[in-house]
Amino acid sequence: MADTATDLGSLPQWDLADLYPGPDSPELARDLERCEADAKAFREKHAGHVAGLSGTDLGRAITAYEKMDEILGRVMSFANLMYAGNMSDPQVGRFYQSMQERVNAISTELLFFGLEINRIEEADLADKLKAPELAHFQPWLRDTRAYRAHQLSDELEKLLHEKYVAGRAAWTRLFDETMARLRFTLDGEELTTAQVLDRLSHRDGTMRRKAAHSLAEVLGKNVGLFALVTNTLAKDKQIEDKWRRYAKPISSRNIANQVEDDVVEALVTAVRGRYSKLSHRYYALKAKWFGVDQLDYWDRNAPLPEDDDAQIPWTEARDTVLKAYAGFSPKLAEVGQKFFDNAWIDAPTRPGKASGAFAHPTVPSAHPYLLLNYQGKTRDVMTLAHELGHGVHQVLAGRHGQLMCDTPLTLAETASVFGEMLTFQALLKARTDPAGRRVMLASKVEDMLNTVVRQIAFHTFETRVHDERRSGELTPDRLGEIWMDVQTESLGPAIRFDDGYKSFWSYIPHFVHSPFYVYAYAFGDCLVNSLYAVFQDAETGFADKYLEMLEAGGTKRHKDLLAPFGLDASDPAFWDKGLGLIETLIDELEAATKA
Repeated sequence: MADTATDLGSLPQWDLADLYPGPDSPELARDLERCEADAKAFREKHAGHVAGLSGTDLGRAITAYEKMDEILGRVMSFANLMYAGNMSDPQVGRFYQSMQERVNAISTELLFFGLEINRIEEADLADKLKAPELAHFQPWLRDTRAYRAHQLSDELEKLLHEKYVAGRAAWTRLFDETMARLRFTLDGEELTTAQVLDRLSHRDGTMRRKAAHSLAEVLGKNVGLFALVTNTLAKDKQIEDKWRRYAKPISSRNIANQVEDDVVEALVTAVRGRYSKLSHRYYALKAKWFGVDQLDYWDRNAPLPEDDDAQIPWTEARDTVLKAYAGFSPKLAEVGQKFFDNAWIDAPTRPGKASGAFAHPTVPSAHPYLLLNYQGKTRDVMTLAHELGHGVHQVLAGRHGQLMCDTPLTLAETASVFGEMLTFQALLKARTDPAGRRVMLASKVEDMLNTVVRQIAFHTFETRVHDERRSGELTPDRLGEIWMDVQTESLGPAIRFDDGYKSFWSYIPHFVHSPFYVYAYAFGDCLVNSLYAVFQDAETGFADKYLEMLEAGGTKRHKDLLAPFGLDASDPAFWDKGLGLIETLIDELEAATKA
């Protein structure tokens, strides 16, 4: 478990043996061989006959399918986590690719099942659902059948499925491995992406400027490759979207997120309409604190002058987050404690490791794992609170099994952002000195702006890139121009850019891994702001309803999940309520500054 020699203390590293003892383990080989045989037998038994199954038999077939899907999920979770831990090791990369190819081949045998389920007529399915064995899977059937209008012929579906590993997945791997290999020279040190990005919030302004210039130099040298990846994946998506008859590039993501196009449009419109009252106003205020008219872009996340910028040891971060969780719900903290009692977290930075942070749910028969790049900042504590929220959510939803435990991205961010809010409020309550409170409030506002304003700006960038790609390839310069447009619009006149910033779009992994993912962060933040307002006004019972919402996993849509709290995301006023909380915090900072 031990890792670093810094004053952060002993940082935990995960142990993936709960999935498989190792890449060459007999357990892994046995699971693949058994699943391969079971998938072939399943296809031979059911292909061409799914619509004719009784409700009881269809329910039993889905149960068998779920067992195979969970084994494949376990294999790919193990491969993904190994790869995230060291993307620069060729042997790890080889193992990851071979698992992708093997699992893809097995899942191809099972592809017919969902396709045939989608060809069952509604009335016939309604009759079959009277059988309890099938009724159990009604939420999964609902989500599977949401794609009926976009389904292709069996032959085309099989072709696209088989080509995935040599197409989109290969380009994604090229991006990941290139990013993992990049090194950024700073004062004689060779830094990883995660480390150089961390320097952008360093206390020393000279260090921030050097980090920005190093980042700009290296990204600029590689921007041609990143532009090629971006153009290729956008074109790939355009072709498939046309065949599947999606109205917009975002449409498939909205179906996956179980959210209507107009709800997302209302969110985007609401946030962009508030730029002047949110980010523009805050960064003008921050520039004033720094005694300048404009902040250089590398000072956007700079700690405030009175911020002591003390490093927070790992044990303190752990205790802070768990105490905040326990203050809201002992059960929430009890589940969270398991991540620290077991080797479920990988916290240290190291060469080759994926940058950023994530919570990987793996499969219900195992448990989630958290990846962090913990460097002792307050923001790192908030990231721990965020990812632990995901992890707790994934544990609680796991009771629904492999096919129904996954929560749509729009609601998957609820527990994580709520966990951040609980931790922030606990830390703020402990600060009684005015300067300390101002630092805390400013830090929270910046996190909210990064989650809401910045992610909607990312969404706008992505939308413009995909729209323009329909008319032809975008040059690196054009991608840079779009990036500068959306950043200038979103961050406002108090932020000053230079040409080096034009390539900063290229390190954002979500554009490559999950097109149109980013609005889910803003959705989650605004949702949690509204949810937290209900919590503050609630007398009793809120925590129980909140846990019930998390335990629902993917079985309910956002309308059903939010109804017990009196919230409705399809109401445009809902977004104003969430954004209003950020405005209120900026009001408080402005008032304190005048005082």
